[in-house]
Amino acid sequence: MNYKALLYIGSLILLTLGFQQQQTLPEGFVYAKSVIPDLDVELRYFSENNFVGDTINGYKANRLIVTKGTAEKLKLVQEELQQQNLCLKVYDGYRPQRAVNHFIEWARELNDTVNKSLFYPEVEKKNLFKAGYIASRSGHSRGSTVDLTITNGETGEPLDMGSPYDFFGKASWIAHDDLTDEQKQNRQLLQTVMLKHNFRNYSKEWWHFTLRWEPFPKTYFDFEVE
Repeated sequence: MNYKALLYIGSLILLTLGFQQQQTLPEGFVYAKSVIPDLDVELRYFSENNFVGDTINGYKANRLIVTKGTAEKLKLVQEELQQQNLCLKVYDGYRPQRAVNHFIEWARELNDTVNKSLFYPEVEKKNLFKAGYIASRSGHSRGSTVDLTITNGETGEPLDMGSPYDFFGKASWIAHDDLTDEQKQNRQLLQTVMLKHNFRNYSKEWWHFTLRWEPFPKTYFDFEVE
């Protein structure tokens, strides 16, 4: 049984177990796997594998929440990629405002640099705000922004995009030139398929996309991911 089949079966089990809890989301939001059961989700902020080095406030489960329209468009992306034996892997979607506040508080603790070498080796922590890597508001809190990549459909391994997810530096810029041909092709594939299905990108983060005409363009939510 290959990776995609195992992921699909596991997702159906989790979907069944969590069905009642899924009814408590605000109107307009869904658990992404209720729309895309075989979606690979690895919420990095529900782990220590992130630039803070700790689980972030508001993340209590590895369950991707997005607006309904976002999930429906992601399903189209997933279906198109699967025709090439590829899949989506999502690192973040809806992000509570309290998580953004956690980032702000962390950024003020200048001596806390546990994961600097992995995520921001060329940027001084005191400059993260000025450089635009951390802000007091995030589009993620509106529910229609996602961070994601493409994986091999057989192995589940992410394609080489030339920089890690959430890397603070020019290597993450879409137009970064110091890439291999394969890395450029992988980035171009991700950009092309996401833009085709009504997402707009962010030039400084190859993984970051927002649904066009998002349903809550001025509302920043703070319910927990659970």
